[in-house]
Amino acid sequence: MDWSDVILLILTAVILLLYIRLMLKNKRLRQMADEANRLRCEAEAAWQRNRQLKQEMTSNIAHELKTPVASIRGYLEILLSGKPVDEERRRHYIERSYSQTLRLSDLIQDVSLINKLEESADLFPREEVDVRQVAQEAADELTDKATVRGVGIENNLPPMPMLGNRELLYGVFRNLMENSIAYAGTNTRIVVETYKESPDHYFIHYYDTGCGVPDEYLLRLFDRFVRIDEGRSRSDGGTGLGLSIVKHAVLFHGGEIYAKNRSEGGLEFFFSLKKQ
Repeated sequence: MDWSDVILLILTAVILLLYIRLMLKNKRLRQMADEANRLRCEAEAAWQRNRQLKQEMTSNIAHELKTPVASIRGYLEILLSGKPVDEERRRHYIERSYSQTLRLSDLIQDVSLINKLEESADLFPREEVDVRQVAQEAADELTDKATVRGVGIENNLPPMPMLGNRELLYGVFRNLMENSIAYAGTNTRIVVETYKESPDHYFIHYYDTGCGVPDEYLLRLFDRFVRIDEGRSRSDGGTGLGLSIVKHAVLFHGGEIYAKNRSEGGLEFFFSLKKQ
């Protein structure tokens, strides 16, 4: 083999290497383009889902506002009509208007809280709190309402210190308890206990001994404005956002939550809270 053959072989090898590098580069470019396209599609899908959720929430809020606003307007129109109204009926109209005003205020506060949790969660401060103490505060606050319904509340949590937001943790237990008091039925119990602990998380079991919910509602229980009993939910003054707030607050604290019907009767929730 003379020098010309050696040079030809070297040139052929160099060209082959350059070709391989070019092919690999093109492959990487195609992979990068495919990945960019996938991320773009996912971003568009997420934007569409978010847009749809906001449209649904706007529609639901408008629907929820319609009834109390119409009630208040109707009562005020009667009072302002100049027609004679006896004192007892006048007082009834004013009390009903006030009640509907409170309902509107609760709805606005709940919607504002969910939006803040979704879009500006970093604005919620964290401090050292004891989960057991927060749960007890919620139970004490609801004792009178629970007694009227024949519902007993048992807080069996041990001391559980963690870094969290007191307001949101309080909302978790208060909303769960209010939900049970309103819908579990009379002569029932609410129990809060821990069933496991890891170095990073507390695991909490909450349940009532009431009537539970139809199985088809379990997966939608944390959705906004889901009402199992439409008329009863409205008469009890609920905004339909309580359990959605519970889920968002648990997620804020690095945990997860799910619900199921108890085999012994009633509804139970299992959720975790990250200690730090």
